Amino acid sequence: MAPIRVAIAGSTGSIGRQTLEVISADPDHYVVVGLSAGSSVDLVIEQATKFRPLVVAMSDDVAREKVRDALAGIGEIEVVSDATDMCGIADVVINGVVGFAGLPVTMATLANGRRLGLANKESLIAAGPVVQPLRDVPGAELVPVDSEHCALHQCLRSSTDTQREVARLVLTASGGPFRGRSYTDLETVSVDEALQHPTWSMGPKITIDSSTLMNKGLEVIEAHELFGTDFDDIDVVVHPQSVVHSMVEFTDGSTIAQLSMPDMRLPIGYALAWPQRLTTPFGKIDWTQLSQLDFEPPDQSAFRCLDLAYAAGRAGGTAPAVISAANEVAVDAFMDRRISWHQIHDVSASVLEQSAITMPTSVEEVVDADRRAREDAERVISGMIS
Repeated sequence: MAPIRVAIAGSTGSIGRQTLEVISADPDHYVVVGLSAGSSVDLVIEQATKFRPLVVAMSDDVAREKVRDALAGIGEIEVVSDATDMCGIADVVINGVVGFAGLPVTMATLANGRRLGLANKESLIAAGPVVQPLRDVPGAELVPVDSEHCALHQCLRSSTDTQREVARLVLTASGGPFRGRSYTDLETVSVDEALQHPTWSMGPKITIDSSTLMNKGLEVIEAHELFGTDFDDIDVVVHPQSVVHSMVEFTDGSTIAQLSMPDMRLPIGYALAWPQRLTTPFGKIDWTQLSQLDFEPPDQSAFRCLDLAYAAGRAGGTAPAVISAANEVAVDAFMDRRISWHQIHDVSASVLEQSAITMPTSVEEVVDADRRAREDAERVISGMIS
């Protein structure tokens, strides 16, 4: 069989780099046809030199010219500005772009009838009403790369009628670096402390979101969008070992879980190989060493972002876009030491409360809701620090 053609949006980020590791472990089955990044010139040049894609997309103007000059004598690599240019030439597109900026790649991949390995949860969360119709395009497939949603996707393969047989979805959360600490204990936590995730190695934005449990709240919205499950039937449980990645409870009382050691290469490889499986055992468990699996409810009084995300999801329409955008701005402000950790929630809650929620019918309406939420968030933050 011909190798599977892969394009990677956000190739210099954590997901992008690990995708290239998975491909390197099985080079006969995969070929890289596209890479995209923002401004990481040296790493993109290194990746393109090794994998020889057809297209490299750089969103930064200065970086693009540097990459174009560096790759001029290396095969026929087209250097462009728009990552969506590579979505029609790949069999699989891994979207590892961080934040709302990943929406164009999500939509272009599905519109081209290709398989989307989605690590960019924000694009589906914020634009669910306009992304969902694209899943019906012939050939379009959406395979989640988040470890939790990949786990749910695998567990649901055991059902022949998910609408009738599934009782609830259970998303697991590590609890982040502040598990067990009270609301009062968290008043003065630092950026460095919030970036110390106990089990996963992720980018800074997602790591901060994990510390507030906003990441888990956004994953609840994503699970609703991916699988059509009602919010009342999606639960979160804290599991500090991060070995059980999520579970599905069925109507007969059975619960099926997906277990592996924390390794993002497993869900990446799952999306690349779907509907088959990789032959490289990323995340393999040594059962002679795994002695304990713990579970506990999340502390919703200390980690208020979880309930806030549930509220946005239940409100629907543009509410998920608003909460996602406001949270992005608040996290940036926290990492810049402009607001406290607790104020990440306060900013997001304030913006959601003052926003007019509508049902978007176009990408432009989603983009407008995102823009207004970001502007509102900046105003709220300015009021906090003035």
